[in-house]
Amino acid sequence: MPLTFVLDPRIEPALRDGVLALWADVTNAGGAVGFVPPVTTDDILPQWVSQLAALEAGRMRLLAGYDEDGALAATAFVSYNTHRLMQHWVWVYTVMVHPKHQGKGYGRALMAAVEEAVRGFDGIEAIRLACRGGTGADRFYAACGYQEVGRVPGAIRVAEGDDRDDVIMYLPLQPAGALTP
Repeated sequence: MPLTFVLDPRIEPALRDGVLALWADVTNAGGAVGFVPPVTTDDILPQWVSQLAALEAGRMRLLAGYDEDGALAATAFVSYNTHRLMQHWVWVYTVMVHPKHQGKGYGRALMAAVEEAVRGFDGIEAIRLACRGGTGADRFYAACGYQEVGRVPGAIRVAEGDDRDDVIMYLPLQPAGALTP
């Protein structure tokens, strides 16, 4: 059954708890979403508070995906650029699908929903994201239409002796129906 996506869901305790639980579950299943396992929701709470402040200030938007039971199953945070020369593109952060839903096509559905949502943002011409090398995430994003435009070797230290590349991916937003070369 497909996910139902909501852009800018109402921030209330159930959403907070859902995001924290999702983030912990994804991290503890090996997902590369800013932490390394093991984590608890208490470990993630300060990052949620930071992103919540950006949401409330209008610098960031949240796309939430809900499963057939109405439970939060996926998220992506879209961040506007504040630099005046870079306001024509956005960053996507914390792209997550709950581990119990892996393999159902929900990741691709989430990325398609991100693209569709961002196409509705005034003046935005592209999406950028970064992912941790060595996880296969770069291949996933490439399959969703993103292209690798940069790589910083060893920029992410997962653990002592385990440095990963920071892979930068880019998706230009062609006008609907436009042909790409």
